[in-house]
Amino acid sequence: MIPYKIVIDTNVIVSALCSQNGYSFDLLSIIDDNRFRVCISVPLVLEYEDALLKNKSAIALSIEEIDAVLDYICLIGDKRKIFFLWRPFLKDPKDDMVLELAVEARCDFIVSFNKKDFVGSEKFNIEIVTPKEFLKMIGEL
Repeated sequence: MIPYKIVIDTNVIVSALCSQNGYSFDLLSIIDDNRFRVCISVPLVLEYEDALLKNKSAIALSIEEIDAVLDYICLIGDKRKIFFLWRPFLKDPKDDMVLELAVEARCDFIVSFNKKDFVGSEKFNIEIVTPKEFLKMIGEL
């Protein structure tokens, strides 16, 4: 079976580190699973870091532990370089960055809690799913 290619939106990463009770944490817990590949880019990882530091008060991890999580995502992630920009395509430039990565990597899914923010991404054959929906697809639920 060819693994799915996904991009995980920042809101899912933040949610996963804010609470161990939820589908985002479940997804992050199996991020190195062979049923899917997580695609990353330098701008996306920097956005993860910025958002996690902004939400530090809601995260029960030290800065060093947050860095370790990000380092692991970087270690196992499929690193991509973006050579083209589709902007502006979506309302939020940060969402455009996620979509551009998904298009460049030919991803199957963007995993996000904000599906409405990616209206139009279907033109690129990319489906927007929540963590729960993705976990169901891969047989985790």
